[in-house]
Amino acid sequence: MGFVFGFVLSLSAILVSIISFLYKKLNGNNGNNRRLPPGNMGLPWIGETLAFYKAQLKNQLFEDFIKPRITRHGTVFKTRLMGSPTVVVSGVSANRFFLSNEFKLVVSSWPSTAVQLMGKDSIMEKIGERHHSVRGMITEVLSPSGLEHLVPKICKTVEEHLKTNWQGQDRITLFSSAKMQTFSVVMECLLGIDVEPGMLDMFERVLEGVFKPLIDLPGFPFWRAKKARLEIVEMLLNVVRKKREEMERGLGEKEEGMLVTQLIKGLIRGEISEVEVIDNMVLLVFAAHDTTSFAIAMICRMLASHPNSYTLLLQEHVKIMESKRPGETLTLEDTRKMNYTWQVARESLRMFPPIFGSFRKAIVDIQYEGFTIPKGWKVLWTAYGTHYDKDYFANPLSFNPSRFEEPIPPYAFIPFGGGPRICAGYQLAKLNILVFLHYMVTRYDWSLIQPDEPITMDPLPVPLHGMPIKISPKF
Repeated sequence: MGFVFGFVLSLSAILVSIISFLYKKLNGNNGNNRRLPPGNMGLPWIGETLAFYKAQLKNQLFEDFIKPRITRHGTVFKTRLMGSPTVVVSGVSANRFFLSNEFKLVVSSWPSTAVQLMGKDSIMEKIGERHHSVRGMITEVLSPSGLEHLVPKICKTVEEHLKTNWQGQDRITLFSSAKMQTFSVVMECLLGIDVEPGMLDMFERVLEGVFKPLIDLPGFPFWRAKKARLEIVEMLLNVVRKKREEMERGLGEKEEGMLVTQLIKGLIRGEISEVEVIDNMVLLVFAAHDTTSFAIAMICRMLASHPNSYTLLLQEHVKIMESKRPGETLTLEDTRKMNYTWQVARESLRMFPPIFGSFRKAIVDIQYEGFTIPKGWKVLWTAYGTHYDKDYFANPLSFNPSRFEEPIPPYAFIPFGGGPRICAGYQLAKLNILVFLHYMVTRYDWSLIQPDEPITMDPLPVPLHGMPIKISPKF
């Protein structure tokens, strides 16, 4: 009897030791002197992923997932998301530290599905000098001289969109309309590709699979998205090869503001591969149109609920309109006069950032705030971590465009990211927003049908019902 009792005690001690070891292992305590951030790693692989997704689906990631953990653990805490040990950081100092140390301490780390669908040879995945080189080709088109040529093209695209989709209507779905318009701007003004029926739907099918499970079987979202991407690649290859043939014959090289021209010049010189050209074209379409259309929708939402701001914005645009001759388009200089409009846009982007943040991966052991972030762990920064911080934005829940009359501390306002990976299409998005709002407010009276429409994630934030509005022409 004593032997059996002793055996049971010994076995229990072994089980307790094993459980204790596994718990410490799961929570990152590897027995060395590294001080890991506080937090809960949760279950093996799953971790806290379900709670993360639940909060994200409601567009309440910061309020429901991050903020409660900051209250318990502080602005640096560990968790486990999608199989990876992850450290979530918040605040200006964290943004500055991790975003400015891209390629030195961390690198971009997107889910495998996103990499495959956006393009593993795009700047999203490039690091160091290769990233700098390819990004330079893109930003050259968006330099001041390039933007000068882009503005009239954007004006033409916006006017054509309103004529085709708004004229004769008394109600439209603003988010869908903005999405069609921003897609046309990227395709026609930047890539020189005429938009044909079904083209936007093809890109939308790809986006649906970006953050879904990597199940490459018929009927699953990733499989459908991958199939749609193959159609896009085939279409873009035809464009690129035709354009390259024209340029090698000395035709079409003088097309101003065309990114495709710039990329093919690099292709001809051997500075970039054909696959890189295609992947960066695909990435730019997604980066430039979905986030911009959401920004336009949220700006209009804020204007509709703040009539004084709308009055000031309208006065700014009427003054610009009255300075133009009949039929004369806007210029880059005109957009620089839209100071209050851009304040409204930035305040809307502060309150409703198009992306919640982004993941990075530690490429070395990182010492931060007295903690060690082990090599290979993920780091998640969020825009909400500073956008709603009262230390940088007084009364952060209130809409106050005038707060942007004064300089904002670096890395406090980051709707487009920051550091070496700051959004390459930032200036294009700005122009698109300003030009669209100009024609919208000077040519139409409008009002929201559902002022308090919920925001959901699909996979980026979208108005649940597409933001329907009533419209009537002003003349």
